[in-house]
Amino acid sequence: MKNLKKEDMLSIYNREKQYLIDAISNGSDPYHFFSLSTVCNNVANSRMIVLRNIILEPFTIYFNCDIRSPKADQLKNNNKCTVLFYHQKRRIQMRLECNIKMHYKNKLTEKIWINTPLQSRKCYMGKYNPSSELEFWHPNVPDQYIDRDPSEKDSNIGYENFTHIALCVINTDILELHYDGHIRFRVNNKNQITFLAP
Repeated sequence: MKNLKKEDMLSIYNREKQYLIDAISNGSDPYHFFSLSTVCNNVANSRMIVLRNIILEPFTIYFNCDIRSPKADQLKNNNKCTVLFYHQKRRIQMRLECNIKMHYKNKLTEKIWINTPLQSRKCYMGKYNPSSELEFWHPNVPDQYIDRDPSEKDSNIGYENFTHIALCVINTDILELHYDGHIRFRVNNKNQITFLAP
């Protein structure tokens, strides 16, 4: 039978945060994408998000979004959300409870935008608000750039719609699946460990 201590849980927690860092630049890593859940009119809304950056202390997750999107409104109207990461090969689930900080037209977004590839910038150049209803299908990028990247000058119109989101982690719930006994625990933002029943 396993005899796990809180020190072992902290090692797992730190290991998983390192895996998150590794996934930022690896699009094939399961941790490169995560599920973000918000609330609108008492209904949960979930969608997949691309992980853009991690800061370990204090533990913070970053992603980009279009300021015109419903999720941006939901993040503005409720400063709490939950995040779900799952690595199917290693059979580990991480659920994060987070506070939200939105960055829009400030020094940080300017820095992020400068380093955003032109191919990604065109996603913020669409004339329609994300999730708005359309009479006919449209990819919501400028017609002249459907099959090519925009010029740097033209791409800058997308900056008007660009926002960078910081998710400040309050609690992390980790579940690690094992045939001989699952491991589950919670870590708060002071690195305090609580064992949880799987």
